[in-house]
Amino acid sequence: MTINLNGRTRLFPLLGDPIIYARSPDWLSKHMAERGMNCISLPMEVPDGKLKVVMDGLAATGNVDGICLTMPHKVTGRQYCATVSETSRLIGVVSALRRNSDGSWHGHTTDGDAFVKAQIDNGARVEGARVLVLGAGGAGSAIVISMLDHGAREVVVHDADDSRAQKIVRLLKEKAGDRVRTGTSDPTGFDLVSNATPMGMAEGDPLPLDPAKLDAATFVGDVVAGHGQTPLIKAAREAGCRTADGDAMVVAVLDVMCDFLEDAWT
Repeated sequence: MTINLNGRTRLFPLLGDPIIYARSPDWLSKHMAERGMNCISLPMEVPDGKLKVVMDGLAATGNVDGICLTMPHKVTGRQYCATVSETSRLIGVVSALRRNSDGSWHGHTTDGDAFVKAQIDNGARVEGARVLVLGAGGAGSAIVISMLDHGAREVVVHDADDSRAQKIVRLLKEKAGDRVRTGTSDPTGFDLVSNATPMGMAEGDPLPLDPAKLDAATFVGDVVAGHGQTPLIKAAREAGCRTADGDAMVVAVLDVMCDFLEDAWT
């Protein structure tokens, strides 16, 4: 798909540091062109502590219709949003911003929606499922919410820091009641296991669960992308499990991000 730049092109920069490894601006730009959106995403290296000056400049730039945020700005980016989605309100994280009608920013985190879409696109059934989510950081918390929103029967959250797992469960108690609780990393009896920890990014990382307890009927997903087949995905495939790796999540986020940003473009 050819990308044509002209004076009507709308801009969606990606802000982060480091940014040299980012491939999403190219993928997102091509995906937007395929959807008929006269838009482009471009990487911008914005160090921690310099976000305000860049956000002020982008807010004043008339053809910037949205912003994508990656590390280290997903938490600090929340303060620049006049409005946020319910998920972002609960967990205090934003990864995508679009313009409100008054020119202010509306923020959302796409991690949970993209992860769940990747599982479904690769054959998982979320509705009615028992789900184990490993990791209760920003991505893990968003995944918990999205799993519940997609009809999971029960979501169990485990984190090495139990206070983080307890926090997201406490935040969701009014919404989900007994459908969400904390638990161990034991995957026995779960329909889906979702790794939202960074384990698998560095050589020698331990597995986030005991692979001997994986059942072939369990669907295993991993957020870790760009590192080839992670040890968790390898162990899951050896156990006969169907899987969706982090690269599948990267593919899924293109549609999720475009759906979110297109509301500003249209």
